[in-house]
Amino acid sequence: MKTRVQVILEEEERESLRQQARREGLSLSAWIRQAAVDRLSSRQAEKRLSTADDLEAFFEACDARETGREPDWSEHLAVIERSRRSRDGDP
Repeated sequence: MKTRVQVILEEEERESLRQQARREGLSLSAWIRQAAVDRLSSRQAEKRLSTADDLEAFFEACDARETGREPDWSEHLAVIERSRRSRDGDP
């Protein structure tokens, strides 16, 4: 379920944020949302995992947050190899 949140900004702040969002190819709303998620993630990353329960909770949170499937190692290697070839000018 989605919910709307109102953020009160000075006009100058809004314009500065809107311009930055546009430079990053995002709407102002999407940019603010991503900034909030990034900040929350960085704060959570600071939290120490000191017990097995902490570690289990961390992985459960990761599983709940992520969607899709993790590529196989062979797929990672293929991406790395393509990147190397493109950097070296090979097709």
